[in-house]
Amino acid sequence: AAGAPAKDGWALTQLAHFPSDAAAVRLAELVRAWPDENKHKRAAAGLAVLGAMGTEAALRALHGLSEKLKFKGLKDEAGRRLTAAAKRLGLRREQLADRLVPDLGLGAPIVLDYGPRTFTVEADEHLALRVTDGTGKVLKALPKPGAKDDADAAGEAYRRYTALKKDLRTVAADQVRRLEAAMVAARTWSVPEFEALIAGHPLNRRLARRLVWWTGTGSAATGFRIAEDGSYADADDARVALPADARVRLAHPVLLGERTGDWIALLTDYELLQPFDQLARPALALTDEERATGRLARAEGAVIEAVRVLGATGQGWQRAKPEDAGVEPGLTWSPGNGLMVAVALEPGIWAGAATQSPDQTVRSAVVSRGEPCWWFDERRPPRPVDLDPVTASEILARLERLTTSGGGPAA
Repeated sequence: AAGAPAKDGWALTQLAHFPSDAAAVRLAELVRAWPDENKHKRAAAGLAVLGAMGTEAALRALHGLSEKLKFKGLKDEAGRRLTAAAKRLGLRREQLADRLVPDLGLGAPIVLDYGPRTFTVEADEHLALRVTDGTGKVLKALPKPGAKDDADAAGEAYRRYTALKKDLRTVAADQVRRLEAAMVAARTWSVPEFEALIAGHPLNRRLARRLVWWTGTGSAATGFRIAEDGSYADADDARVALPADARVRLAHPVLLGERTGDWIALLTDYELLQPFDQLARPALALTDEERATGRLARAEGAVIEAVRVLGATGQGWQRAKPEDAGVEPGLTWSPGNGLMVAVALEPGIWAGAATQSPDQTVRSAVVSRGEPCWWFDERRPPRPVDLDPVTASEILARLERLTTSGGGPAA
């Protein structure tokens, strides 16, 4: 299928009828490569086949493509295919993604056999591989096979370790990013989902133990962590019980309020290094006018060096498509849940000579649902925006980082 002419596309589509894990992995590799060979249509057909396969391996590959393809059109198409697959299963896209997180066989220690000697491999609390020898001594890494080892067994074991190390690094990075995005988007989990897919997952639970979680509403709301024995405890180390109908989300300084410092102290005492900067984030709030109009007037008039505008893409901002005279009119960022933050710039970035563009002045900054329009001005009718306090704080913090010389965590 990879080298077949276009008229023989059936060779690709037939994979949907005879799916295998190996075929899904190989097809994902080809979908990544084909656009560089000007085979965008074939890549799109490959995405359709992965969606039609419907196996866990195929959907996992499709999810990876929806997150990391460098061509936006194909990346969006992968996302649509994944959303459709989730809908068929009665799930939202992010719920399906939770269920696709592999455990890599690390739910229990893995024994690697070299013949005359064996080694045990398991994931540590930081999702790195810990290797011990037959005496229980911790090694820096799995040693390469030696002359006295069984050549076939040791070679296979070493290859397995190398692949596992690479896969674990990828899964860990992806999950840290997903968890931070879930916090920004104010995503919640049911208790059964949380306990099965987060607290009970062999890999996710290692990340989750180093984060602070939140449940309840009003005076009954509380932060909690996952203790060493798997129970839940608050900032005073008192046990927390989760009602069966509760919702769980990641905590944020906006929610924790004055207890944020207590949590920082507790995690420090337990030497729990957070996988992302959760508790040192600013707690900001929209003004009544911003909430009523969706217009973030605090940013208007800010002057930003063009090089900083270009660098903002490394923090999740997207440059707008060029319009008249090849000028990019601004930046956008989506915190999830269909929200879009659009920052209109004057005079705009010169697409053909971006680094030579002059300093940019923020003409407007607007948060809304859906794709942005660049004619936001004083004639735009007010559009109230209903934002979760955490999402609102994250939008304002990101906007502040863009318009000032300060820095900070970026989801």
